[in-house]
Amino acid sequence: MTITRINSGYAWLTGLLLMFAVHSVQARHLPGFTELVKKAGPAVVNISTTQKVQSGVQGLPEGFEIPDLPEGSPFGELFKYFFDQEEGSPGYHDAKSLGSGFIISADGYVLTNYHVVKDADEIIVRLNDRRELRGEVIGTDKRSDVALLKIDATDLPVAKIGKSDSLEVGEWVLAIGSPFGFDYSATAGIVSAKGRSLPRENYVPFIQTDVAINPGNSGGPLFNQEGEVVGMNSQIYSRTGGYMGLSFAIPIEVAMDVADQLKATGRVSRGWLGVLIQDITLDLAESFGMKQPRGALVARVLPDSPAKAAGIEVGDVIVMFDGKKIRDSASLPPIVGSTKVGVYVPVDVIRDRKTKVLKVKLGELPEDAGVASADKPAVDKTNRLGLSVADMTDEQHAEHEVDAGVVVIRLVDGAASRAGVRKGDIILSIDNKPVKNVGAFQKLVRGLPANKSVAILVQRNGSPTFLAIKVPAADEG
Repeated sequence: MTITRINSGYAWLTGLLLMFAVHSVQARHLPGFTELVKKAGPAVVNISTTQKVQSGVQGLPEGFEIPDLPEGSPFGELFKYFFDQEEGSPGYHDAKSLGSGFIISADGYVLTNYHVVKDADEIIVRLNDRRELRGEVIGTDKRSDVALLKIDATDLPVAKIGKSDSLEVGEWVLAIGSPFGFDYSATAGIVSAKGRSLPRENYVPFIQTDVAINPGNSGGPLFNQEGEVVGMNSQIYSRTGGYMGLSFAIPIEVAMDVADQLKATGRVSRGWLGVLIQDITLDLAESFGMKQPRGALVARVLPDSPAKAAGIEVGDVIVMFDGKKIRDSASLPPIVGSTKVGVYVPVDVIRDRKTKVLKVKLGELPEDAGVASADKPAVDKTNRLGLSVADMTDEQHAEHEVDAGVVVIRLVDGAASRAGVRKGDIILSIDNKPVKNVGAFQKLVRGLPANKSVAILVQRNGSPTFLAIKVPAADEG
């Protein structure tokens, strides 16, 4: 009995030691950021801005007068703030906001986000040594959300610039910034994904992390474990206004390219191809003879554009641009935008199930980014796709800015409705063949292969979109 207890005790002790050993090994594999913060922290700055914001309500409703409130009434100051202003002299108050940034040169150039300094009347840059200096805006770029500032100082600590291209998903990264005004807060996490495309942000392939980023972190640096800046913290996904595990940083190559252009010319030049594109679905891939979805499908080629001049056509699938693979439609704009204007680049497209290489001379991205018909348009009865179409009138051609096509006037439960075709859509092509009128449409529909997916190009609300229709057998209706 005694021996059994002793053996049990040894087993328990052995298990405990083993547990501590495992935790010790795990602890040794966790990164330590102490030295990184000490070395990189001095190059991080706090940015506070002030702007004049109009306050109060301009003008009172007719017949409304400010009530004569007793002295000391809690509503007295409220009414004065909103309404008691001289005619033609609206009231203003100072609105303040906070952000972060980092020094990229010893003579005082600072990078931050455009939205941090937007419309600011005064910018104060606070250094790590607690000096406060006035910041001058050298230039801003709304499309990339980057701003370049200058402060009057020399011999400043400079952030070491790295490369985001070498980042790997799962790699540890660190952010330093001023969330909610808490200066020089350090938060760590991992790279969750690369090349993320966000709504209305076509020219930035964002780095997604799970680093805790909050209001005030905007414009601050994202470091790798070597203490190099690999990104600029810019956005978060949030339903509450605070951190929810999804943070997005601008790749440092994008930010530095913008900064160099702003410093040199005060503006940013981007490559422009001149196409509207969309993703390839599995059904669309089948209709184009592709084994799997990839590339960017051209839904429209803009007139007088580099794409038009190079011979790119609607229905082409761009699978490679200047030697870089195009995984999906979101990956094309950043590559085009970062390509030098005025140079010829090869573009690989899939057309008629074959790969074709075209040479495109890129233009510069702009700042703003007919067939006669009878009085009574021809109408097609409901066909095997389950829709009816009509020829377009001259007015419709002018309104929708298309030279050809037919209008969907009726839908029944069938292949077209299941594919997402709607009444009022303008059908421009079927199976990559242009639809000039009802006659051409009928001929194309009759010749479609049964039980196969074909691409149909429709224009809806001014935007062209490819849909994939699974063609039924001729006798299915």
